[in-house]
Amino acid sequence: MLVLNLQTVMKQQKPRDNSELLRTAASLSGIAIQMGATIFLGNLLGEWLDQKFEKTYLEDTITLLAVFLSIYLVIKKVMTLNK
Repeated sequence: MLVLNLQTVMKQQKPRDNSELLRTAASLSGIAIQMGATIFLGNLLGEWLDQKFEKTYLEDTITLLAVFLSIYLVIKKVMTLNK
């Protein structure tokens, strides 16, 4: 009798829908890749500008701006995900 009731309960349970969880995880992974690429490209741009204009501060400045830009983009994306 207990086995029969347990089987009935197991049949009535709905399978979990993991599609929303997978979408969120994929979106967050994309955010991490975007952040890394933004900072990396900002660093490359700053290094190139340093060499082109023979300065020493442009690489640091552009990289710092890229970090701020990437943080802004992460916050904007997370706020969109929370809606």
